[in-house]
Amino acid sequence: EVQKHSVHTLVFRSLKRTHDMFVADNAKPIPLDEESHKVKMAVKLRTEYGSVLHMPTLKENLREKGGPNTGDPYGHKQYSGNQGQDLEYLITGTHPYPPGPGVALTADTKVQRMPSESAAQSLAVALPASQSRLDANRTAAGVGDIYRHAGISERSQPPGMSVAMVEAGGNKNSALMAKKAPTMPKPQWHPPWKLYRVISGHLGWVRCIAVEPGNQWFVTGSADRTIKIWDLASGKLKLSLTGHISTVRGVIVSARSPYLFSCGEDKQVKCWDLEYNKVIRHYHGHLSAVYGLDLHPTIDVLVTCSRDSTARIWDVRTKASVHTLSGHTNAVATVKCQAAEPQIITGSHDTTIRLWDLVAGKTRVTLTNHKKSVRAVVLHPRHYTFASGSPDNIKQWKFPDGNFIQNLSGHNAIINTLAVNSDGVLVSGADNGTMHLWDWRTGYNFQRVHAAVQPGSLDSESGIFACVFDQSESRLLTAEADKTIKVYKEDDTATEETHPVSWKPEIIKRKRF
Repeated sequence: EVQKHSVHTLVFRSLKRTHDMFVADNAKPIPLDEESHKVKMAVKLRTEYGSVLHMPTLKENLREKGGPNTGDPYGHKQYSGNQGQDLEYLITGTHPYPPGPGVALTADTKVQRMPSESAAQSLAVALPASQSRLDANRTAAGVGDIYRHAGISERSQPPGMSVAMVEAGGNKNSALMAKKAPTMPKPQWHPPWKLYRVISGHLGWVRCIAVEPGNQWFVTGSADRTIKIWDLASGKLKLSLTGHISTVRGVIVSARSPYLFSCGEDKQVKCWDLEYNKVIRHYHGHLSAVYGLDLHPTIDVLVTCSRDSTARIWDVRTKASVHTLSGHTNAVATVKCQAAEPQIITGSHDTTIRLWDLVAGKTRVTLTNHKKSVRAVVLHPRHYTFASGSPDNIKQWKFPDGNFIQNLSGHNAIINTLAVNSDGVLVSGADNGTMHLWDWRTGYNFQRVHAAVQPGSLDSESGIFACVFDQSESRLLTAEADKTIKVYKEDDTATEETHPVSWKPEIIKRKRF
């Protein structure tokens, strides 16, 4: 009797059979067919170099090859503009070099390289007047144009078709070379990180965390409406600050003054004087919960972002709202500042990232590549680049225009936070409690961590809301939904032999957008 299977089972069996059938040939190059390769090369020659095939051959090439009628492997007939004449066609304007090793460089033996762009333009200027008129509407003469006009009789070719000549190193045959498949560069080895301390004390979700510039203590904000200051070395509680009437969503310590700034779901932005442990300033203006804040590194400016779809720039001393950055169409989840342009970067639940002009208070660039909410943005401390985190992907970008670099795929969860250190370790923390560690340069995911929740908590209370490296970048602190702060450090005992990089060079299947 034939056993009945579900369609699901049958489909997966079929997939497995197909996989087994082709797995042996995976990534193997297809054997080269000589005839089709010849045809391909002939077509390439005609399309890319058709306009220069009629040109006379260099004297030096004739000497080496033994005459003009040397056999052409691709069956092209030799074109000669003026047969019977002794022609020498050279383009001047670059450094001469002898035609072969051991040949003295004299006026008779010197050969010119491919022309530089400046030499090409000078040659274009020397064209006849009628030709100059024809070229008047072109911005600059390309090298292909020089080659085309320098021939005796110009062959007809479709308008707008340019000759693919490569200037670098005078390599004319680069288009005919077989292209090498792109491979991911080998990632730098990073030691794995291990949990070595769990700090408890908050009575609600720990939503935000920041380390002070002197690296002596750190501060956390929580859903229990308190801000707590902890000793970094021992993990002991030093101080609790009360004043917010709802969840504290952002904290940051100033490097320029003894101030701590905090914001929360009560729409309030507060400035605390840490010499008196009191609120000395309020920044009023947001119409809804304030989700994040950052300080400008070189001027006394505070930037906050809110559920009211705006980010606001405040003068720290006068409490004045300098600009309201409007343009997002949903809650702004994260904001970052830097000294270089663009000075402000925001990520929003409308799936976009905006780079702002601080002086004008206007958007410079809007990045629309993400498909889902952007809850986290982090700037690299050394490179002029940044990363953004969303449930669809982590993406890396280049300043100042937000050019896309690469995707870091694999952390399939709601990414709440990103942190990166100078060694190029990028950390992404997610709503489901998972933490992935990546090599910044290659996007290789070298470690995945899912720490157990505090005893007495539900498994569903496994979530990472914020993470940050301390100032020495030797410790990583995470703020979590089980009301704890977890502290990680690099495993000193690990070596590249004990924890090798399980990396394959052929894994370059990166979605571009």
